[in-house]
Amino acid sequence: MGCLHMIINMCMALVVVMSLVINLVPQADAIAVSEIRRIAVANNVTGLFVFGDSSVDPGNNNRLKTDDKSNFPPYGIDFFSGRATGRFSNGRLATDFIAEALGYTKEIRPFLEQGVVMPFDLSHGVSFASSGSGYDNLTAQVSSLSVWFITVSAAIERKQNPNAQEQILSIKNVLSLSHQLKHFAHYKRNLRMRVGSKKADESIQNAVFILSMGTNDFLQNYYVELPRRAQFTVDQYGDYLISLFHDYVKKMHALGARRLVMVGVVPFGCMPLVKTLKGATKCDDEYNKVAISFDLKLQNALLTIQRTLGMKTAYVDTYGLVQSAIENPKKYGFEDTTKGCCGTGTIEYGITCKGLDACVDRDKFLFWDAVHPTERMYKIVADEALNSILTKLF
Repeated sequence: MGCLHMIINMCMALVVVMSLVINLVPQADAIAVSEIRRIAVANNVTGLFVFGDSSVDPGNNNRLKTDDKSNFPPYGIDFFSGRATGRFSNGRLATDFIAEALGYTKEIRPFLEQGVVMPFDLSHGVSFASSGSGYDNLTAQVSSLSVWFITVSAAIERKQNPNAQEQILSIKNVLSLSHQLKHFAHYKRNLRMRVGSKKADESIQNAVFILSMGTNDFLQNYYVELPRRAQFTVDQYGDYLISLFHDYVKKMHALGARRLVMVGVVPFGCMPLVKTLKGATKCDDEYNKVAISFDLKLQNALLTIQRTLGMKTAYVDTYGLVQSAIENPKKYGFEDTTKGCCGTGTIEYGITCKGLDACVDRDKFLFWDAVHPTERMYKIVADEALNSILTKLF
């Protein structure tokens, strides 16, 4: 009887402990967010300025004459009110979550959005990013005909998407990074006119700049277009991109940037589209080695920038995060890391995803389409980015 009583007491104690743990989890999250915002306020963080490609484009391409868009269903199915804003995902991007954690806005606005009054409507967060862009201006200029042709040929051969042949003719016409910086300079001039030069300059210097690109330079330029391959080996091309990166960051610094978050490239050899085109079921080691090499070059470049320009910098290891999620899906709550949610999940992205059915359990997928992550994966990236921001920039 005494043993039974002891067992009952132990069970009751365990229930109490479990109840405390469950009740403390939301509170721990709340404390973490409040701490992030406290640090942001203490360091006078005024907002976010975002540059890059589709990983951080909230809809700038909507205003461009390009087929490189996603402002149609099923994109945005999990965004506020189920809106397809031009984000290449089912919901929000990492930059949206970062801005929300800092206490500014739940969604980063695109600079080219129609109807905004610059710069007040964009005072705490704006993205100049453009899907399809890269460090190399040629990446934004080249026709995407060859990319689509390869995709379509593979699709027709495997009979996975008979309608894909309608998408063969497609022209990029997106914003290069140099063009994005011109838009930022225009933003700065407008801000100075409205609030005065001193206040505008202080606001920009206290902001966090985020730069996320590089994958398109390899997948949609080097590996499919002749000019760069005729000039460089793939390793030399990586060095060339780093030299361009240095030049762009110097221009950012001249325009007032003092805090820079650099997002590395993902293991693009693991993208469902890449595996389909290569007829493989596993990640492509060659492509992933290129990604690893380029990320190391970026990290070394950041050290040089710290030393020469005195900028505070942080690096976000998206390669490591995505690779970890692929190797340990249960750790992140994923069940499928091999294909996307749109259509077959093996070839569709952008316009070839338009109007197709999407999976129901999207939070269990790492990829949304055959190229881009789900909102859930972007939230994981955002958490890592916030950790880097708090430990490296302040």
